[in-house]
Amino acid sequence: MDSLSGYAYRPFAFVMRYIRMRSASHLVILISVLAAVACSVGTQYGIKFLVDGLSSGPSGAGNAVWIAFGVLISLITADMFLWRVASWTASYTFVGVTGDLRRDIFRHLTGHAPSYFSDRLPGMLTSRITATSNAVFTVENMFVWNVLPPCVATFAAILLIGTVSLPMAAGLTVVAGAVVVMMFKMAAAGKKLHDDFASKAAAVDGEMVDVINNMPLVRAFCGLSFEHDRFDETVDRELNARGRSLRYLERLRLTHAAITVALTIGLLAWAITLWQRGGASTGDVVLICTLGLSILHATRDLAVALVDVTQHVARLSEALSTLLVPHELSDHPEAEPLVKSGAAIAFNNISFRYPGGLQVFDKFTLRLNAGQRVGLVGQSGGGKSSLFVLLQRFYDVQDGSITVDGQDISRVTQHSLRHAISVVPQDISLFHRSIMENIRYGRPEATDDEVLRAAISARCDFVETLPEGLHTMVGDRGVKLSGGQRQRIAIARAFLKDAPILLLDEATAALDSESEEAIREALSRLMRGRTVIAIAHRLATLRNFDRVVMLQSGKIIEDGKPDHLMQSQGPYRELVTQEMSRLAQHAA
Repeated sequence: MDSLSGYAYRPFAFVMRYIRMRSASHLVILISVLAAVACSVGTQYGIKFLVDGLSSGPSGAGNAVWIAFGVLISLITADMFLWRVASWTASYTFVGVTGDLRRDIFRHLTGHAPSYFSDRLPGMLTSRITATSNAVFTVENMFVWNVLPPCVATFAAILLIGTVSLPMAAGLTVVAGAVVVMMFKMAAAGKKLHDDFASKAAAVDGEMVDVINNMPLVRAFCGLSFEHDRFDETVDRELNARGRSLRYLERLRLTHAAITVALTIGLLAWAITLWQRGGASTGDVVLICTLGLSILHATRDLAVALVDVTQHVARLSEALSTLLVPHELSDHPEAEPLVKSGAAIAFNNISFRYPGGLQVFDKFTLRLNAGQRVGLVGQSGGGKSSLFVLLQRFYDVQDGSITVDGQDISRVTQHSLRHAISVVPQDISLFHRSIMENIRYGRPEATDDEVLRAAISARCDFVETLPEGLHTMVGDRGVKLSGGQRQRIAIARAFLKDAPILLLDEATAALDSESEEAIREALSRLMRGRTVIAIAHRLATLRNFDRVVMLQSGKIIEDGKPDHLMQSQGPYRELVTQEMSRLAQHAA
């Protein structure tokens, strides 16, 4: 099981994991808060002694008044100092926790299979990481400042009241406990409302990111009004859910306020009755009143804090249940690094279907010799792209095996497998970073000179016209570059990686005619000595390949050298003839 997946439905255990990682600083915070609360409650007892001393008059009090004064001042000073120690320590400890968990969740999230991301909006995933961080930060702060102090203060105050009246202390214990339990149960009953709000809040973030990422599409189809209306509906659902959650919280607070008023009246009447009967001094009455009110206010603060914590825990639980699901693809317990020798590839009787999709392959077999250049052709849906993703182990086959140099890819580490494969896709992925950083992604440890040589080999001569050359930022997904420029950066990245297996998905499709032939020559050099699988829609790109495999509905319907297939009367010859006819018509 993944290290974090066990916490998917255990939010409190998840928080404790990060508290243990910084146990020393959390212990300092805990001790400081406990001591500060003890001093704060102790000041009430110091006031009792001061009042009793003052009640004795100037002649009868003696030094007792000044001793009480000294104790009171010491407790107040210690109280203030200890809170500052706790706050100072918390200022970097709690922030550090948010950094720890975001790093861990990001690493776990990026370990998911492609199917995980295809089912979820990127914006919802990133917002959940932020929500998790904020929720843990808030829960820690609320526990230290709003939950722990009233709990400790209530316990200490009841002990001090017990020195005056045990029945009163016992009564306050029962009442305080009952109020807290009742408020907590009422808070728990509203969990569904808080969960609903958390889910709809995440949906708003997801909708915004989804629309922003597709703004060219939205504008092209005049969809601004539609998206505005759709977003308004999403926000309205979130606002309604939040309103229901907040109104429920207000009902809880109103209930507690009514209880507190009634109990305060009873407590004051009880204290005055004791004083009239001689069962309590003036200082005792002051002590009982101040501590009693502190207890009742503490239960209010505690109840409110527990309600708020419940809401934040609801959002934390919702985020964790999405982010920390177990990885669908993981390394075998005995997986070893792939041993690179010749890069021979074999698909051995594989059967595969996408999750929730139709069958793609059924007992499919294809073997490629090391150093062989093989082109995949055929209509869309034939299985060409599926072979690419299966070879990279983005999905596992349901039956059969895929081997590289005789090594089952399900028994080697995913990192070593993908390290042996370079990919030049048709849909180029670029980071919002510089051109140099995007090329260097093929081999992060490469020097600037090596990156430059890769760019030259891929004919990235367009960088000379850019204001900052290789250091020019490409924009989100490379929006500042043309399709051909993005394609050449991807080819340069493959040059730099220098892997024994090369996957090409119509690598020259987005290039202009002037540079296409030059890039084809560069690719020819890149392919030398490597095992190459190329998906080709423009069949002319395969004329120098060793082999062409034609797929239809997950089956091989033709397989052989391009020249031999052209001499037969099969479907490959028909495709080439159709392509030549289209080109002739276009030229005319």
